[in-house]
Amino acid sequence: MLLDLVTRNRSYRRFDERRTITRETLRELVNLARLGASAANLQPLRYILAHTPEKNAAVFPHLAWAAYLKDWRGPAAGERPSAYIIILGDSNLTKNFWCDHGIAAQNILLGATEQGLGGCILGAIQKEGLRQALDIPAHYEIMLVIALGKPAEQVVLEAVGPDGDIKYWRDADGIHHVPKRSLDDIILG
Repeated sequence: MLLDLVTRNRSYRRFDERRTITRETLRELVNLARLGASAANLQPLRYILAHTPEKNAAVFPHLAWAAYLKDWRGPAAGERPSAYIIILGDSNLTKNFWCDHGIAAQNILLGATEQGLGGCILGAIQKEGLRQALDIPAHYEIMLVIALGKPAEQVVLEAVGPDGDIKYWRDADGIHHVPKRSLDDIILG
């Protein structure tokens, strides 16, 4: 059921790094992105796949993790992603990528969730450092990085409290809590 798939598709930030992800699995996930909608059907997105320890190590230092968790610098060795998909926009095709990268990222994550994996869309990227590390040509705009792996944390959805605070947090047991607004609060009229 789609509701179950969407509910299980959380932003995971800690993974079992021993669980590898193959290049073929990454290609299957990018295929789901490829089949999604594209503004004016331009299909301007391109993808870089990372799944080897060397390439993953080149990507990781250029990412910022979980801004609300002020005392956490990101996943430690052993709980880092097993793979990444870097989403690029080809500026030779268009200068405006509309929401194509969001659609692609969601399709990728839903596919990953269906396969028992988890991921996190990262937009806080040191883009020039990543560009240099992966030798990405200048005409590709770095849009998003999707971190992927076997989740090694529990994420719990809960109602936003009376104070309206939407910041996610971790409890003493390391459980990641994500407040969500109610359906009635987001539908107007």
